[in-house]
Amino acid sequence: MEKPAQDTGKIARSAGTVGVAVMCSRVLGLVREQVFAAFFGAGFAFDAFVVAFRIPNLLRDLFGEGALSAAFVAVFSDYETNKGEKATWALASNVLVFIGILLSCLTLLGVFFSEQIVAFMVEAEFELISGKVALTALLSMIMFPFLIFISLSAVVMGILNTRGRFFVPAMASGFFNLGSIIGGVGFALLMPRFGQPPIVGMAIGTLIGGMLQFACQLPALFRAGFVFAPQLDLRHPGLRRILKLMAPAVIGLAPLQINVLINTYFASSLAEGSLSWLSYAFRLFWLPVGLFGVALSTATLPVIARYAALKDMGRLRETYVSSLTLAFSLTIPASLGLILLGEPITRVIFQHGSFDSLDTVRTAEALACYAVGLFAYSSVKIMVPVFYALDETRYPVAGSFLTMAGNVLLVWLTIDLLQHKALALSISCAMILNFLFLSTVLYRKLAGYSLRYLFAGLAKVLCASLTMALWLAGVQALAPSAQAGFAGSIVALAVAVATGGAVYGITLYALGFKELTMLVARVRQRFGWGG
Repeated sequence: MEKPAQDTGKIARSAGTVGVAVMCSRVLGLVREQVFAAFFGAGFAFDAFVVAFRIPNLLRDLFGEGALSAAFVAVFSDYETNKGEKATWALASNVLVFIGILLSCLTLLGVFFSEQIVAFMVEAEFELISGKVALTALLSMIMFPFLIFISLSAVVMGILNTRGRFFVPAMASGFFNLGSIIGGVGFALLMPRFGQPPIVGMAIGTLIGGMLQFACQLPALFRAGFVFAPQLDLRHPGLRRILKLMAPAVIGLAPLQINVLINTYFASSLAEGSLSWLSYAFRLFWLPVGLFGVALSTATLPVIARYAALKDMGRLRETYVSSLTLAFSLTIPASLGLILLGEPITRVIFQHGSFDSLDTVRTAEALACYAVGLFAYSSVKIMVPVFYALDETRYPVAGSFLTMAGNVLLVWLTIDLLQHKALALSISCAMILNFLFLSTVLYRKLAGYSLRYLFAGLAKVLCASLTMALWLAGVQALAPSAQAGFAGSIVALAVAVATGGAVYGITLYALGFKELTMLVARVRQRFGWGG
């Protein structure tokens, strides 16, 4: 059991490194959303931006952070383990050239047909608002090249992660947000002089951010020993294997993003501002997903891929169960925190400038509905790469179709009653359905794994989370932040988050949660506290 314990510690440390970097990036992402909220609020301009960015962003999630990243890491790890350094770098160069050419062609098509794509994505009510489709199409044309840089960035991230370098790739999205904020605000102030609305400047800033996210990783890539040798060999076996893994994964790895695209169509028929409320809520929801789900997935994937290449299924199973237990311990309390503190969080972060109290309430409602599925989405981020490592990509594909069908059905049944909340809640329920399906299949494919360990950890997490929820409910009742003013709201929220986290951590430690007790023991040993 020594080696699996070492892997658990290694994954936790790597996830911690990624988590710190992602935290910096997500904070900058919230600052970016604050800029949008203060400048544009929730309405005409930001609704148009949300639809326009959703097109390249969906493709980014599918190609950049989804199918391409998972497939590339699996094949790259195999080459590094079994083929030698020269063949590994040749594969990387070939993939970079191929992806650059493929996505350049896709970008040209997207720019050329931007107005038709926008018209396809929205309902008639969106098109009836004068100038809204034209503005959305213009923003889409500006932001489509973002897809190229962000996908190349994903390949570089895969190389660096496989080489054990996690911090720089995780910080890269922080450079995207930094470029978006500085470039976006600068151009937003400049655009009216050229007869363009300020939101066009934010679109230009998004493109600048994508370029920075790719460029900031290049020094680390070359320090890792990479030598770029421009070549395009479509018959390269490694490239073909990556494409074989990607083809089903384009659908199978990103059901949430596909459902978001479907929901954009439904949201365009609701009250103006609905797209904005959902987008702001999703940004808040994405913070714990990035901190926990993406961080654990990023740290686990190279370990899983290595054990798959070595055919060591025992260690693969133990690594997977430990990672899933860690995910539960982080995402379940985060879900309850977002549900209970959603309104004060939204008020403190977004309620400035054009973003009013009604926008706060509507955004918090959507956030609570998204939070219901947080544990499922983060867990699926860990599960799906295991299927790729096992070369069993058809199951995530089946799960995605099941998820999309469930999402559409739930929206259709509830949208008249729940309005914009139906769109967030349907995604959460659909992701829980996908989680249950993939869990069942993976248990069979791995010939079983320790359910006793998993459920014992889950029971402790639920008990500690319930204790935390009761504490937060009491804090909210005693000191309602809505009546405290802005400074008082910040203090009240900080106290609630800090004390709630402390209550959860102390309770979980008292219950003997293994991963936490291991971490505390290592910290005490490192600093010489106790025996």
